[in-house]
Amino acid sequence: MQKHNSLAGLFAGLAAASIWGGMYVVSKIVLEVIPPFTLLAIRYALGILTLGVVIVFRKNKPSITKEIFWKSALVGFVGYGISLGFQFVGTKLSTASNGSLVTSATPAFVLIFAPFLLGERATLRRMVALVISTLGVVAVIDPRTAELSPNLFWGNMSLLSAALTWALYSVLVRKVSKTGDLLSSSTIMLMGGLPSSLLLGFWEIQTQGVGVITPGIIGGLLFLGIISTAIAMFLWNYAFAELPAAVASLTFFAQPIVGTLLGWFFLSEKITPLFLAGGALISAGILIAARE
Repeated sequence: MQKHNSLAGLFAGLAAASIWGGMYVVSKIVLEVIPPFTLLAIRYALGILTLGVVIVFRKNKPSITKEIFWKSALVGFVGYGISLGFQFVGTKLSTASNGSLVTSATPAFVLIFAPFLLGERATLRRMVALVISTLGVVAVIDPRTAELSPNLFWGNMSLLSAALTWALYSVLVRKVSKTGDLLSSSTIMLMGGLPSSLLLGFWEIQTQGVGVITPGIIGGLLFLGIISTAIAMFLWNYAFAELPAAVASLTFFAQPIVGTLLGWFFLSEKITPLFLAGGALISAGILIAARE
């Protein structure tokens, strides 16, 4: 693997996770007007349109076989149809702090899937990097804020399922990227999430309706559809195409750091010594894995 591609993959993964870490403020505002699965369908549609425009204006247009199309669509269904669906349900039935803590298990699940689906060994360096980064995430999130009430059981199980299926999706992205054009495959993957989100979105509109659409909401939709979906999803896929899955997955840990920093900047939330220590551990874990 070339060093240039490794660095590009690392920065792509960190950029994607950073974008997702900062999208929650926008999502919270937009979700007050548009129901969750309806919003998800809009995000996918805008993402597909954005990547589709790029494909149209590309000089070299690679051909996509039926096999690659259906493989990409199936992988997309796992990630965008199932995983994000679990995430929405889990967030609704559980708490935000539980969501941050449980979904941070994603890189550990990637380490489990990678040897079986990709033949990538779980080396000692990668396991050490994962442990160090995970300790950092625990420090940043602070598990003392988690709630283990029996009333939240199904919500927590949904969040765990979201982490598990997102790890599976990420590993499968690396597998598919070896046989087809990444940009085209990424577009098809987004299509894989459309059927379920459109169906549930239609049900939401019929039962809940939609609030007043203001210019601010339109701007939020464009940000979520173009930046958080088209660009961030492609960057995440690129990271897994260029890096070993266990290494790329550690960039996922940038999310809580960015989220906390934005909370400090926009909401005057305090930065604690525990957060600084956690951020240092996460950075150390990523650097250890990247130097393999």
